[in-house]
Amino acid sequence: MAVYEATTSAPVNIAVIKYWGKRDVPLNLPTNSSLSVTLSQDHLRSTTSARAAPTEDGKDRLWLNGEEVEIKGRMADVIRELRALKGDAEVARLPLHIVSYNNFPTAAGLASSASGFAALVYTLATLYALPLSPSALSAIARRGSGSACRSLFGGFVAWEMGSAADGKDSLAVEVAPRSHWPEMQALICVVSAAKKGTPSTAGMQATVATSPLLAHRVAHVVPQRMADMEAAIKARDFDSFAKITMADSNQFHAVCLDTAPPIFYLSDVSRALIALVNAYNDASVAQGGGYKAAYTFDAGPNAVIYAEKKHIPEILALVQAVFPPSEEFTNPFGVESVPLPEGVDLEKLGKGRWEKGAVSRLIHTEVGDGPRVLAKEESLLNERGLPKTLNQ
Repeated sequence: MAVYEATTSAPVNIAVIKYWGKRDVPLNLPTNSSLSVTLSQDHLRSTTSARAAPTEDGKDRLWLNGEEVEIKGRMADVIRELRALKGDAEVARLPLHIVSYNNFPTAAGLASSASGFAALVYTLATLYALPLSPSALSAIARRGSGSACRSLFGGFVAWEMGSAADGKDSLAVEVAPRSHWPEMQALICVVSAAKKGTPSTAGMQATVATSPLLAHRVAHVVPQRMADMEAAIKARDFDSFAKITMADSNQFHAVCLDTAPPIFYLSDVSRALIALVNAYNDASVAQGGGYKAAYTFDAGPNAVIYAEKKHIPEILALVQAVFPPSEEFTNPFGVESVPLPEGVDLEKLGKGRWEKGAVSRLIHTEVGDGPRVLAKEESLLNERGLPKTLNQ
């Protein structure tokens, strides 16, 4: 009996120039280009195993985080497209059993759909031995989740919106590899692991239909920001990187508020984290320095704070002083305790006001690589082709 199997993992990416709005919903074509930082899979990843083998029912099956889910919609489209690329080979005629697992909360504004679809595409491309470049695979991943196309690369990645009606030129390209700016790190402040109140796709289409600000952003703001951000990354100019990142996060959420009815993704804790980063940067500027930190928020309340490695200890100290976490910080990089930075008024930032767990978890990570092919022993499938997490 022929059995084919592959396991891969794919990273989370967090945009610094945001994607919000589709010009073509079926093809998942964006209203504007976007740019992101790929984060390390050592801390945030989706792992997917796929097996092609004869089964009793001859049906494709999928398990996500331990629960079997129906294969339909964009998921089915992506699988169908990759299978068609393999042609009439035996492996493409066999039913698939697919298991995927995220090591972080799903649908909580931490880009789980991006890493999940990227892992699915990369796993099936590996299973089918498809000779496609990361950019070509990114165009397929885009069909599943727009931002998934950026998770086919490591480092700093642009999703070029393209102009072709069929979407063939709407794909991801590398801006710079992870080795270009290895000092770049991120501290993720998990405010809530709950699913979003307004799913991204529904929110985007409401914004496209009702927000005058979005039209201005697409036509007059994003093109220049894309150019400026690429220049900042290539020059490793953190001051410019920070200013553009925060301005674009602010405008993304302004566009959400400009939607009818308005969409609220940020919470009071989110806004307090914004104030913390601003106070930290203001103190640095007052002492003759530049910006040391940059916040960004996707479609959720969780903050991603970008900073160079040398400034992470101070940022960590500030966040923990104002928001005592409910979970112990795992400290994967062995960050040492440092005094709180001078010139930051903790009382104004609400020290002592926030309950323990207002920021429930801190994840410290860094710029990471693209998808990885994993060894057979890392498969999520047992010898019967079922998830190892199931007692079957």
